[in-house]
Amino acid sequence: MDNIVTRALDRLVPRQATIDTIEPGSIVVAPRQPIDLHDEASITEVLDLALRIGAALLDAGTGAIDTRHQVEFVAGIYGLDNVDVDVTYNTILICARRGSTLPPITASRTVYYRSLDFTRLAQIDRLVRKIQRLSITPETAHRVVDEIVEAPHPYPRWVATAAWGLMALGIGVFLGGTWIVWLTAFVTTVVIIEFNRRLHHIGTPPFFQQMAGGFLAVLPAALLYPLLQHSGLGFSPAQIIATGIIVLLSGLTLVGSVQDAITGAPITAVARFTEVLVMTGGIMIGVALSIRFVGLFDVHLPALTTAPPFGAADVPARVIGGSIAAFAFALASYAERRALPAAFVAGAIGSGVTAALFLTDLGPIFSYAAAAIIIGLVGGIAARRSLTPPLVVAIAGITPLQPGQAIYRGMYGVMTGTGGSWAIVTALGIGVGLATGVTLGEFIARSLRRPRFPRVFPVRR
Repeated sequence: MDNIVTRALDRLVPRQATIDTIEPGSIVVAPRQPIDLHDEASITEVLDLALRIGAALLDAGTGAIDTRHQVEFVAGIYGLDNVDVDVTYNTILICARRGSTLPPITASRTVYYRSLDFTRLAQIDRLVRKIQRLSITPETAHRVVDEIVEAPHPYPRWVATAAWGLMALGIGVFLGGTWIVWLTAFVTTVVIIEFNRRLHHIGTPPFFQQMAGGFLAVLPAALLYPLLQHSGLGFSPAQIIATGIIVLLSGLTLVGSVQDAITGAPITAVARFTEVLVMTGGIMIGVALSIRFVGLFDVHLPALTTAPPFGAADVPARVIGGSIAAFAFALASYAERRALPAAFVAGAIGSGVTAALFLTDLGPIFSYAAAAIIIGLVGGIAARRSLTPPLVVAIAGITPLQPGQAIYRGMYGVMTGTGGSWAIVTALGIGVGLATGVTLGEFIARSLRRPRFPRVFPVRR
């Protein structure tokens, strides 16, 4: 019955993305009377609903400030105008003030895990619009939230696993590899995903999962290199290892951490950035251990101290590979079907812009940052057309641009004593440039059309 109601509400909601409906100072737009401030049960019900929506957004990687605005928006729709909301890393705290004669009511919720389920994020996005446009009751909204949170993933697990492999294949194309590199990257990534999934089921901390992934990313390249180095097939261990690193980096919240730092949530930004650094450190340790391990068997990977050359002939491969990787990442993250074409286009645009700028002397950091700005802008605009949260398109679009080769080049230089610190600094600069560019692009998209909604009743001071 709830599914029937949900689908009916979907048809009634106007096709307008949340990016156009939520902005600070423009809440309380539903035709609803102010809530009775003496009714503690009703206030608690609204606060709990706002918290559950905020927790689902935070779980999907939404920035702290955007999460806070959505929590305030939901509370304001139901008549709670005077609320204080604090979002700190994985905790949401909301306090409803009831004037000088009544004590405030406070509630909190903690997000214990983070998941890549973009369908859930899109459904929460639509629920907020239902609450705004259709004035559904808190009880009905609670049932919809339960249905969204408890629903299984929209695709079988094997589809997501195959999508991760397809993403690695696309990155192999993006990096200029041959068909043997594509297939090896596909198989290696599928093995890494399945192995890490089993580690997760037995409660292994994420750091060790990343370390295991980095270790496994090197082994196939090291095993096949002695056999294929003179085969003429264009087998490149560096491209396979870089592909594995990019896949492992794709699930990290670097964009959210930089966005929090820019938009005024420094505590959350530091916590998220620390998490990203620790998880990236796990990958690097795994790669380093694996290089040492294969060295015990007298297997030595080819030297990699400089960036590979890039020319105009490499542009088509970049665009095709980036498109496939972005599409596959969105699919692996359980994005809705309507979001997949937008992710494909974002990957093509980002890869194309980066490839074009690589032909100039602007440098990698500026090239990646410029591409990320366009991806963020495209994500914001596409959100209005396909009702897809801009975070989905933005994260998928920058996924092929993660600095996997720079990280491996830096680690190889450190391990062999030939330098490498500059490559690691470049990788960090590229990552921050991508996150900053996406944030700026989304800000520009929000500024292109800023709606104004009339207030139904005045806000209490």
